[in-house]
Amino acid sequence: MTSRTRLLVLAISTPVIAFAIIGGFLGQAMTRDDAFQHLRVFQDVISLVLNNYVEQVDVDKAMKGAMNGLAEGLDADSAYLPPALVGTVNEQPAPADVGVELTRQYYLRVVSAREGSPAAKAGLRTGDYVRMINDRATRDMSSYEGNRLLHGAAGSKVKLLVIRGNAADPHEIELVREKPAPGEMTSRIAGPGTGYVRVLDFSKQTPSLLTQQFDALRKQGAERYIIDLRGTARGDLDDGIAAARLFVKTGTLTIRQSKGDAREVVPAQASEATVTAPVVLLTDTGTAGAAEVFAAALDGNDRAALIGDRTLGRAGRQRLVKLPDGSGLWLTHVRYLTPKGEQIQEKGLTPDVEVDQPDVDFGAEPPATDATLEKALEYLAQKKAA
Repeated sequence: MTSRTRLLVLAISTPVIAFAIIGGFLGQAMTRDDAFQHLRVFQDVISLVLNNYVEQVDVDKAMKGAMNGLAEGLDADSAYLPPALVGTVNEQPAPADVGVELTRQYYLRVVSAREGSPAAKAGLRTGDYVRMINDRATRDMSSYEGNRLLHGAAGSKVKLLVIRGNAADPHEIELVREKPAPGEMTSRIAGPGTGYVRVLDFSKQTPSLLTQQFDALRKQGAERYIIDLRGTARGDLDDGIAAARLFVKTGTLTIRQSKGDAREVVPAQASEATVTAPVVLLTDTGTAGAAEVFAAALDGNDRAALIGDRTLGRAGRQRLVKLPDGSGLWLTHVRYLTPKGEQIQEKGLTPDVEVDQPDVDFGAEPPATDATLEKALEYLAQKKAA
């Protein structure tokens, strides 16, 4: 083995040691023969690359690619962070952004464009791919880094290259960052005796805001409610559970799953369940995170039906594991499960009533009729008649 090969193998051993320390998969597997077999093969691959590749190998670039691939193979939110990004983990992002939440799927993919945000006004939708951010390609960019790049000072600009449908027809747009109103929520009467509440994100204020909206709607004659979670992807997972407490008197709200399949059951409290009226939830593939665990808690306790499309499947919490060279691993260490103990991560929630979502060309206006809302009103009317 050459000296360069030994150096590269030593560098690669660093993340393996880190995984062992935190009790990750590789650390758990190190006692098995197959783990050593994989490492031997990897060592052989490194030696073959260094000795046979047509050009001089850029070891730093190759190492970064290997680390990115290792983390990316876990889930869409885990990532390898170079030293410059590690320093941002404990910093609050800049207060203004463009209203987009990103995940990783080959490139960076739009989870949602917050209603009324610069991104939504420019026509971005769930499922769009962001090919470039400020002339930086996103092919090897983590969702963590992409989301950080979208933040900045209010009034500053960010340029995106967006693909919808046809990769040969990208759209370049320039957005001006704005500071969003936290926990913003709107409501109205959507039909006879039916109140409609639009939740744009989840925060610590969400339970009190929901209570205010429901009280106002009840005074206007609402006896049942529609909560719109479409494109709702922001907020801490525990804020989603706190909001669910308003609706569920008894039973399990969620189960937190950590290393070794350790499970912590989070129970409902009857004293906190102040909403007893019938409820339905509107969901789509932009429903993620706190909105998903909120929906799972209500659906799993038969407190609400889900109407619309399958949710994204993003119900994990990440933390930083620092490496000796100053870089780090941004790893999912806890997952939130449904009340029945089923995975939400990468699976999502299946609606009780599915509604096909319309395809909209970039720059085109969405349909005037909201088919999902109409289906929810029809569903509640049938439940009342029964």
